[in-house]
Amino acid sequence: MKELTGTTLLTGLLGKPVKHSKSPLMHNKAFELLDLDYRYLCFEVDTDGLKTAIEGLRTLGVRGFNLTMPNKNLMCELCDKLDIGSEISGAVNTVVNDNGVFTGYTTDGVGFMRAAKDAGHDLTGKKMVLLGAGGVASAILVQAALDKVAEIKVFSIRDQFFSRAEGIVDQINNKTSCKVSLYDFDDESLFKTALSEADILVNGTSVGMSPKVDACIIKDEYFKDSSIIKPSLVVSDVIYEPAETKLLRLAKEAGCSTFNGMYMLLYQGAESFRLWTGKEMPTDTIKELYF
Repeated sequence: MKELTGTTLLTGLLGKPVKHSKSPLMHNKAFELLDLDYRYLCFEVDTDGLKTAIEGLRTLGVRGFNLTMPNKNLMCELCDKLDIGSEISGAVNTVVNDNGVFTGYTTDGVGFMRAAKDAGHDLTGKKMVLLGAGGVASAILVQAALDKVAEIKVFSIRDQFFSRAEGIVDQINNKTSCKVSLYDFDDESLFKTALSEADILVNGTSVGMSPKVDACIIKDEYFKDSSIIKPSLVVSDVIYEPAETKLLRLAKEAGCSTFNGMYMLLYQGAESFRLWTGKEMPTDTIKELYF
């Protein structure tokens, strides 16, 4: 890796908690492999300190940074400019600093769509059922629509994200060719019908994440009914810890093709890397080393 110099460019991650993050490993190794004079660090910052941190980063002239929970929505308000994905979703996970101008992007959805392709699934023209309406789910929703998924049915509980999701759905329907509908997750009849008609099911919630690995967002009995969960259905979970959630295990047992969120993490990082450096992250090597 290049020695630190007076011209070394700083990138990093702002969130809480962040000590578990793989991002420093993958970015710093990629900088090393491409002989780039950059470094990536983690900073424990939550929404209470985010505005102050952003002012400091702007003053210091950092090249860019990532945001993770709980900062993605607030960062949207603190940017000078937004890409279309962030504008619609109301969330930012990547910021690029161009001479003091902070532009916000959302790369989570890009990461998901690339991970789907990596798993062998072209979602163009397909029907998706998406569970959840939080930050990650919204990013997937927006990017899937921009990437020509034909129809997306979103099912969410009526939590703090539901009303925001209604606005996102309206924007997508107005600005893209994708047909998007939002439903209450408690509407079991509609949910069963949507599953039976879908090409891909995506869990965009944290249900089933470690340590609550016995949880599954879908009733076990659905997987025993091939008229609801067909073997042709692709099932994805944004969770990667555990690597195989109960949802993915039951789907696999029902004959479905599955993939988790691990490579979504890789590819969203690769997109951030490209935005900062103008170079493609050597993802094959990074995958071998850390994934």
